[in-house]
Amino acid sequence: MSTARDIMTPDVTCVRSDESVADAARKMAGRGVGALPVRGPGERLMGMLTDRDIVVRVIAEGRDPATCTAGELVRGELVTVGSGDSLQRVLELMADRRIRRVPVVDGRVLVGIIAQADVARRLPDSTVGDLVTYVSRPAA
Repeated sequence: MSTARDIMTPDVTCVRSDESVADAARKMAGRGVGALPVRGPGERLMGMLTDRDIVVRVIAEGRDPATCTAGELVRGELVTVGSGDSLQRVLELMADRRIRRVPVVDGRVLVGIIAQADVARRLPDSTVGDLVTYVSRPAA
């Protein structure tokens, strides 16, 4: 069985909690990604900011993306996996928590991220289909 490190995307771009949502959106566009990890004071990983967060919680609410910060949008518990965690554990966590992306850490250091696309590129179609089904199911 492979580990999280085997399928993760390394070299993750982050956004600081005090950066504007507009700056975060430009980073996403520049990297061609739909989410960025958010770092707070002391480089502490606080959560994830998604393109959906920006649309639903900023634009749709009429907030100003130039003054709203990434840190204002972080909510809930941050879910991470260890770089040595088994792919089975990673997939179970993503399915159970219904998350499409999960940061990969080595101790407390962010070393990568695993997205559904990483799973799709590296694992059998049936595994990918199962993950998408579980992650996309309606909230209970």
